Amino acid sequence: MSQKLAIIEPLGISEEEAQQLKEQYLPADVEMTYYNTKAKDAAEQAARIGDASLVMLANSPLREDALSKGANVKFLSVAFTGVDHVAMDYCRGKDIIVSNCSGYANEAVSELVFGLAIGLYRKLAACDAAVRSEKTREGLLGFELSGKTFGVVGLGAIGRQTVKLAQAFGCKVLGYNRSQKDIAGVEQVDLETLLKESDIVSLHVPLTEATKGLIGEAELALMKPTAILINTARGPVVDTAALAKALTDGTIAAAGIDVFDGEPPIAADNPLLKAPNTLLAPHIGFATKEALAKRAVIAFKNVAMYLQGKPQNVMN
Repeated sequence: MSQKLAIIEPLGISEEEAQQLKEQYLPADVEMTYYNTKAKDAAEQAARIGDASLVMLANSPLREDALSKGANVKFLSVAFTGVDHVAMDYCRGKDIIVSNCSGYANEAVSELVFGLAIGLYRKLAACDAAVRSEKTREGLLGFELSGKTFGVVGLGAIGRQTVKLAQAFGCKVLGYNRSQKDIAGVEQVDLETLLKESDIVSLHVPLTEATKGLIGEAELALMKPTAILINTARGPVVDTAALAKALTDGTIAAAGIDVFDGEPPIAADNPLLKAPNTLLAPHIGFATKEALAKRAVIAFKNVAMYLQGKPQNVMN
């Protein structure tokens, strides 16, 4: 009996590319529907799921109110690294297997870390504004990455790739991780030590109950007044209000932020919009042509392995 695959939102690839991946990785009798637009609400998500047993999505929230309408759903292939936007408790209760696409954005996210760091250190936004308003480099003295202490919070795949790039820039690297990792050239320390000693702190932890608010007022107070914070992980890992206050008060020097408490567009009253010395991006860490192509392949392979009875990248 054939199974239905519903791809309920865009994957960053064309319908033609999705069809090619389907033909390459999935049995011929799998019926696939690809919705190349975002659903406007949970009701539309539920309608798109319909009677499909296989569902693929990216980073749009998929909650119980939509999932519960899909009586046949057995497997979710999440084309994303984190799955905190999925109703995981519901999936566990209904024996719905959830797989993610860990690894697809290692290079993309870690490269953005250094785009943000260099952007802040070399005041690139102000430099661009100066040229456009017929000004000189006056007041735009910057800093070098070389010789700085670079703290990596979370030594998973993206964290380890960030370590490599930091070392290539000539930084001393400190690492913090729940478990001990053997990484050449990295001094693994506790979080307090890392925050106190690092010139740059880059966050690479998943969003869990344990990491929500990991960096708050007390943690920011430990950092050097010359330090910068980079967050390309998950927005709620950092207390937004506390970060905005720390920037305004000069507790830390600057912040490069790609993730927020919700997906952009962010609210006009978000305090980071008025905080000084910030470089903000609309969650683009994963968004490169190469990363999205890799992500789609993994997402389809996840479906293929599930159909073979050997699910991979399982998150529950």
